[in-house]
Amino acid sequence: MSVGSWRLYAAVAAGGFRRYATYRAATLAGVFTNTVFGVILAYTYIALWDERPHLGGYDQSQALTYVWLGQALLMTMCVMGTGFEEELIERIRTGDIAIDLYRPADLQLWWLAQDMGRALFHLLGRGVVPVAFGAWAFDLTFPASALTWLEFLVAVWFGMLVSYSFRFLLALAAFWLLDGAGIIQMAWLAGVFCSGMVLPLNVIPGLLGEVIRALPWAALIQAPADILLGEADALSTYAFQAGWAVALLAAGRLLQAAATRRVVVQGG
Repeated sequence: MSVGSWRLYAAVAAGGFRRYATYRAATLAGVFTNTVFGVILAYTYIALWDERPHLGGYDQSQALTYVWLGQALLMTMCVMGTGFEEELIERIRTGDIAIDLYRPADLQLWWLAQDMGRALFHLLGRGVVPVAFGAWAFDLTFPASALTWLEFLVAVWFGMLVSYSFRFLLALAAFWLLDGAGIIQMAWLAGVFCSGMVLPLNVIPGLLGEVIRALPWAALIQAPADILLGEADALSTYAFQAGWAVALLAAGRLLQAAATRRVVVQGG
């Protein structure tokens, strides 16, 4: 990739960041919502861990920290959608995608850059304040080592990449479906449970737990949280996340090529 291409995608990412930073009222409302849900989940976890200490290998302080990390990463990882995928599906539905394919930029990398800008904004704009409130109101566990924080941020970046790759695949399905909303909603429902948003995946026993922890959603919240909590090795976590990112990006590349041929056939 040339220097000019890097500059182009960096500009697209910066534009994605500025786009979401424009909606200040929505950001404040989101911070409030994440904080309220964080409080509700925190007291639920307190009751649960009072009954089952060290559930999933966490003590109560770790479990509470997990709650607030989940609230910080909820929008960053787009666990419940509201990312670029809805816009891309609409462009496919209306035929505007043909214009995108004629741009001097790769479709997959263009939306990746934009989504990275969005994710970074949500990490800073909607993630920091709820965690700070959680640290003030509850007994949380944070590492003292700067290296652990750095490892956590790398895991967050890998999670963002997995999240984008999966949603790009879902959006491209709109080339073959009349409406992509159904498949997106099913993915959101699965993501809320399988990412560890409701409960840490470590608490799910048996074969079901093993299967869920092997799915790509586990790379979004569970994987970064376990690194910060000292419950996972960074290199093995990165390998898991990178494996899913590469597989999903490759699948997206293949589906994009098939979709492009479909546009050419339909458009003449």
